[in-house]
Amino acid sequence: MSYVTQDDVFAAIEPVLEGVFRQFGGGRAVTPAPFPRIPYAESLLKYGSDKPDLRNPIVIADVTEPFRGSGFGLFAKLVDKGAVVRAIPAPGAAGQPRSWFDKLNDWARENGAGGLGYIQFAEEGPKGPIAKNLEPERVAAIKAAAGLKDGDAVFFACDKELPAAKFAGAVRTKVGNELDLLEKDVFKFCWTVDFPMYELNEESGQIDFSHNPFSMPQGGMDALETMNPLDIKAYQYDIVCNGVELSSGAIRNHRADIMIKAFGIAGYGPEVVEEKFGGMLNAFRYGAPPHGGSAPGGDRIVM
Repeated sequence: MSYVTQDDVFAAIEPVLEGVFRQFGGGRAVTPAPFPRIPYAESLLKYGSDKPDLRNPIVIADVTEPFRGSGFGLFAKLVDKGAVVRAIPAPGAAGQPRSWFDKLNDWARENGAGGLGYIQFAEEGPKGPIAKNLEPERVAAIKAAAGLKDGDAVFFACDKELPAAKFAGAVRTKVGNELDLLEKDVFKFCWTVDFPMYELNEESGQIDFSHNPFSMPQGGMDALETMNPLDIKAYQYDIVCNGVELSSGAIRNHRADIMIKAFGIAGYGPEVVEEKFGGMLNAFRYGAPPHGGSAPGGDRIVM
């Protein structure tokens, strides 16, 4: 669509998707439009994914500070080196047998993690290997930060920010399924918004595009000229249902000068952009209008 904002695209697509899922969804409940919008950074923190399954009530919490300089040396040392700690609640799981926790620990190891630490908030007090090595006030701080109550348990993921988020997301899904927490017979929609325009390549130390290099940076040329590239957000968005991405979309960059500047930040000179995308740049120079959209996949919707 030409001359549209992100809001215009959402307003066009939401009633179509809501209608399709109501008509063909076998009577299951559907999120009414307007769908919730979750910024990328918040989605990664709370759900460990940029395509969150909102049928799962578990919300991940950041508990880095209670472990910093703590008696639990394994996490404390990693935090000193820049790691974060994520807490994944397991509602009502404190009474599960030891074998249940051992099984999840084995599952974590099979999936490349060192293990899966946990605390059980039993009525007689916190239990588990981490609780034994952590000062009581720090255990209490974790309980508060993760919104836990007696009878609940909590698992932990400790790593650099992105791998910690991904592992915490996998644990959230696993625990949600193990405890049968997911809401039944419902289609839960959301938009993931505010994707970062750039990311840091850990190996090379270079700035790379993170999602879609042809989208418009939020703030336009001014953002590219004045902001830290890693803080620049883009007009990019995903429509998600029950943890499945139905479509990505964007408000496209329609200005040659902004495109050349955006690619320059990622290390591509003007001559490279001209060579690879000359047809597109010429269209922009003739006056292509601001434009954006999204194309939800029929195959993904049917699936």
